Amino acid sequence: MESILASLLAPYQEYSTVNIFLEATAILFGLISVWFSKKNNIWVYPTGIVSTLIFVYLLYNWNLLGDMLINAYYFSMSIYGWYYWTRKSGSIDLNPISKMSQWEFRRALALFVFALCFVLVVYTLFDKWDNVIAYIDTLTTAIFFVGMWLMARRKIENWLFWIVGDLISIPLYYVKGYSLTSIQYLIFTLVAVAGYYAWKKELYERN
Repeated sequence: MESILASLLAPYQEYSTVNIFLEATAILFGLISVWFSKKNNIWVYPTGIVSTLIFVYLLYNWNLLGDMLINAYYFSMSIYGWYYWTRKSGSIDLNPISKMSQWEFRRALALFVFALCFVLVVYTLFDKWDNVIAYIDTLTTAIFFVGMWLMARRKIENWLFWIVGDLISIPLYYVKGYSLTSIQYLIFTLVAVAGYYAWKKELYERN
């Protein structure tokens, strides 16, 4: 047990106290945001915005461009999702939980391809193809781009993308040396599974 704990904490011996505090804060707000998402609660967005802004700063300093782009994108989509989720006609939600349409499926596929190409260009420009992690990072970026867009659109399929991306990110961040963030993605995976079934239940009960 002590060796596992030592392995998790080892990378942080070289970090400043400020960065450790910021990462812990970003993780806390990220977990709160995912929990609100599971509950289909609008607070998913303000709490998520705090987390993403901190991570944009940290990831820039860590030179993880793909991850930084993900969080910058999360921020912009959080603004859109906040607006989209609050649209009402009286007390009735205009955009409740629903399944993807054929148009949204095509849009999601196009977004996935665009995100792949975009990150490929960014990594090429900054000459970041130095190991296999860069290629995996590109894949997770595309997955999370689609997942965030679908969540903003309140589509139940968003959880499937989160689950896949989170599972990949658990070992990815551990290898990168960011153990706390790796644990965060483990928790994200569990909440995403619960969120999928919670949204599925709400969708079934409404129909």
